Amino acid sequence: MRLRSYSGRTMNEAMSLVRQHLGPDAIIVSTQEDEDGRMSVTAALDADLAPLSASNGKQSASAIDMIGDALDGHGLAPELAEKIIAAVLPYDTEEPLVALSSALATLYPFRPVAAEDGKRRFFLTGPPGGGKTVTAAKLAARAVFAGKRARLITADAQRAGAAEQLAAFAKILNVPMERAEDTSQLDAAIAVAEPAELVIIDGPGVNPYAGAERSDWKALAAAAKAEPLLVLPAGGDVVDALEMARVFAADGCTRLVVTRLDLSRRLASILAVADELRLPYAEAGVSPAIADGLSPFNPVLLGRLLLAAQGRPKIQKRGES
Repeated sequence: MRLRSYSGRTMNEAMSLVRQHLGPDAIIVSTQEDEDGRMSVTAALDADLAPLSASNGKQSASAIDMIGDALDGHGLAPELAEKIIAAVLPYDTEEPLVALSSALATLYPFRPVAAEDGKRRFFLTGPPGGGKTVTAAKLAARAVFAGKRARLITADAQRAGAAEQLAAFAKILNVPMERAEDTSQLDAAIAVAEPAELVIIDGPGVNPYAGAERSDWKALAAAAKAEPLLVLPAGGDVVDALEMARVFAADGCTRLVVTRLDLSRRLASILAVADELRLPYAEAGVSPAIADGLSPFNPVLLGRLLLAAQGRPKIQKRGES
């Protein structure tokens, strides 16, 4: 796989350059807005990529019909489904995965942690039970398997067994782990980290509607001088997910780590969060495996997850018969 970066005044302009230079089978790895307002797309070619085909030996539906059917299976709000379909229309291709992933790249930002080697500290936060501790272990494992150094810190003094669980992962991965119950202990734990180490802080589960808990995690993140990542499980109620994500985004979370994608058949909640709040997708929890259960989030992965619902019964809305 070879990576190339392209930029343009708009996302459509950058995507046109990708298609011109790499062709329709390019994998979109990340998208983001540069400091000068230009849109940047990092893409790659992978000969092993096998797009989902619109043909199955029978008279096949059009790519647009397949995508619309899949979006119905996820229970998206009609306005959001129409927005995605409208973004698909300019892509003249019979492959639904290519069309959908290209459209998703124009609609939503993707900024995987793995694509930013310069950032060395991340603070994982989110609602209780969202998968922060396992995500911390997965990030450390990926660094270790890539030949890099990592350090785990648990700042979760509330959940019983949280420190012990992370310590067990740290022992298996042979990475150092520190415990911090307040800002002074966290400052001391970070002080011993070497500059080259990836520091991953497993924060406490936070009730976003409890002011004291919000204040505590924000103080810890400020002391750590780390980027706060929102860890949010897929499959939840759309309204609940949006309300929680609004609070965490307002409190400083900059990117979205989505967990439990292997257990969730409907992704309306995580699409709604990205669409309304513009939180970039960072990482995707695709399996419980520590070694390879976390994948950098990119438009092709999201497209595959969405198209997996093609053919499922449409979710019946209240009042429909």
